[in-house]
Amino acid sequence: MTAAIEVQGLVKHFGDVRAVNGVDLEVPAGTVLGLLGPNGAGKTTMIRMLATLVPPDAGRAWVAGHEISERPDLVRESMGLTGQYSMVDIDISGRENLYLFARLLDLPRRAAWARVDELLERLELTRVAGRLVSTYSGGLRRRLDLAASLLGRPKVLYLDEPTTGLDPHSRNGLWDIARELVAQGTTVLLTTQYMTEAEELADHVAVMDDGAVVANGPIAELCAKVGGTVLRVRPAPSVPPNAVASAFTDAGLGMVRTDEKTGLVSLTISHDDQLTRAVRTLGETGLPLVSVDTHTPGLDEVFLALTGRTPNTETRRKAGEESDGTFADRPAHHDPGQVDD
Repeated sequence: MTAAIEVQGLVKHFGDVRAVNGVDLEVPAGTVLGLLGPNGAGKTTMIRMLATLVPPDAGRAWVAGHEISERPDLVRESMGLTGQYSMVDIDISGRENLYLFARLLDLPRRAAWARVDELLERLELTRVAGRLVSTYSGGLRRRLDLAASLLGRPKVLYLDEPTTGLDPHSRNGLWDIARELVAQGTTVLLTTQYMTEAEELADHVAVMDDGAVVANGPIAELCAKVGGTVLRVRPAPSVPPNAVASAFTDAGLGMVRTDEKTGLVSLTISHDDQLTRAVRTLGETGLPLVSVDTHTPGLDEVFLALTGRTPNTETRRKAGEESDGTFADRPAHHDPGQVDD
């Protein structure tokens, strides 16, 4: 499968801070890569280099077949970008905003208005298109941002934490739009701290920490590396958890963990036969149990295992913060006159 984005040894310094430290990535065309990491990990700096907004200090990258340093003009023609906060003008209407962007992309007047109307309908913005953007809710502004990034029909779309601060309904709406774009062949590089968002949209994920990629691959593969399937047993209050743990150990079933506070006994399962033997062993003991279930680690647990932090932990750098003071550090605009989407 052809790579829409290819990154080789990309490096970026801000003073003494190495914000991006030798990153290698490959994103096949028509797929979604979820770029995960705590604040300050280097995600937005990566996006900014791939969007030709800041030059790399070392390494190379290609977007839609164009090298970012050699042909930045062709890279920009091939990509769209939706940043963490709204970049539209709040003092004019949504339709006027899109027309302004379309003209900046050198679309002729008639073609610009046609493309604007097409995107307004596609992103369900037609009914509010004539209103000042200052009256839009957060969800409507994010849709307008996305519409602006799609005016040039990009082959590659960067979504930098696109649903930050949105309610679940607005978030689900943007997810549906992203799925539709990918189904039509667009390649998406998505940065997010919502693990559910990555699980919903991404074909594979890369986890960044301290400027480097610490893990990369399909979600199921990364989850399996963290611990695989776990059989969890909660014995009745009258049964000591160690009694269940001892039964598993005596049967030679492998690594057993007991949580004395919760009374939960966990057995790591590496193959189906082991699970069958464990269930048989529980039946043979005759011990009363409250619950038995299996659990597979999710992205939250993968993230914690790889970075030592929960996804939303604030770990800002003293210099060269993730956004370089461009996207993430801009305060979100709030206006009491906002209307719901």
